Amino acid sequence: MTMPNKEIIEQNLAKILDPTTGKDIISAGMVTGLQIKDGHVAFAIEVNPKDGAKMEPLRKEAETLIQNLPGVISTTVVLTAEKQAENPQNSAQPSRGEPNENKGSLPGVSSIVAVASGKGGVGKSTTAVNLAVSLSTLGLKTGLLDADIYGPSMPRMLGITGKPSSTDGKTLDPMENFGIKVMSMGFLVEDDTPMIWRGPMVQSALEQMMRDVNWGELDVLVVDMPPGTGDVQLTMAQRVPVTGAVIVSTPQDIALLDARKGLNMFRKVDIPVLGIIENMSYFLCPDNGKKYDIFGHGGAKREAERLGVKFLGEVPIEIDVRKTSDEGHPIVISMPDTVSAQAYNEIAIRVKEATETVQSSSSVTPPKIVIQ
Repeated sequence: MTMPNKEIIEQNLAKILDPTTGKDIISAGMVTGLQIKDGHVAFAIEVNPKDGAKMEPLRKEAETLIQNLPGVISTTVVLTAEKQAENPQNSAQPSRGEPNENKGSLPGVSSIVAVASGKGGVGKSTTAVNLAVSLSTLGLKTGLLDADIYGPSMPRMLGITGKPSSTDGKTLDPMENFGIKVMSMGFLVEDDTPMIWRGPMVQSALEQMMRDVNWGELDVLVVDMPPGTGDVQLTMAQRVPVTGAVIVSTPQDIALLDARKGLNMFRKVDIPVLGIIENMSYFLCPDNGKKYDIFGHGGAKREAERLGVKFLGEVPIEIDVRKTSDEGHPIVISMPDTVSAQAYNEIAIRVKEATETVQSSSSVTPPKIVIQ
């Protein structure tokens, strides 16, 4: 079988015409970031921000065309509005100090909780998974969005395989397990396929995973954010009304420094911080039950007090947390009597209460994005 290459892909994409200009999308320079690896194809189509909504049929046409080529295993196409509109006043970028008017709610989703960290390696994704499952056991209709485009981990951590289908031919149906609905880039590309994308492509992919998915009726959508304070965080702040953010950190000073940056980022865009979780708070030795403060202890609680936010709880380092995560069976379901599972459940209760407080407070206004 002939494997697709750049020339073949571009020859076929040249058959697709931009409805606004009549030019083909290759000669018009609209196709960017083309990546081809072992039959997996990914690229972006740059469009004018003001034409974004009406260009979705073009995106789907390009995706279908390339997917049907011999040797193509998967095709990922996103729209990106990196180019500025001809009139700067019509730009999708918000004005300084003014709310972004492009923000819209996700139909059927009552609240959105972002789980974030200032740096990687603090157990944020493990926390997001167990928090989502715990919220579901509390009776909440729960969804989980894996917003880490470059390093999606939800398929493995939730033991889900396969690709999402579409009932209506327009939106994807989320995958499901352990009572929660899940969407991740990991369902759309192979495990070993690198996502070598620029910021605008990542933003567009996130937008589509939020809005082109049939979430149905959800009480809460938990979003596993990538580490740091980059494009995904900004897109979330601009495009959807995030109810609140949960910050995950380990106890040591260097992790808390990065956690502080993440917390301040959410504050700058007027997203309430629901609280801080101290992960890897201590090591619980399975042989003798003793606690060892490998990374120190209590740093996140002291930081929460200093910054005036809630301390949501501490989760120890347990071998079973690592094991159940690798095996795709969250510890809150597979080993509910462990110290870690109980800690996650208590944190879920506090997050639920904090979310309800934010939603019921008459003083809370819709979040806005402020650029300084």
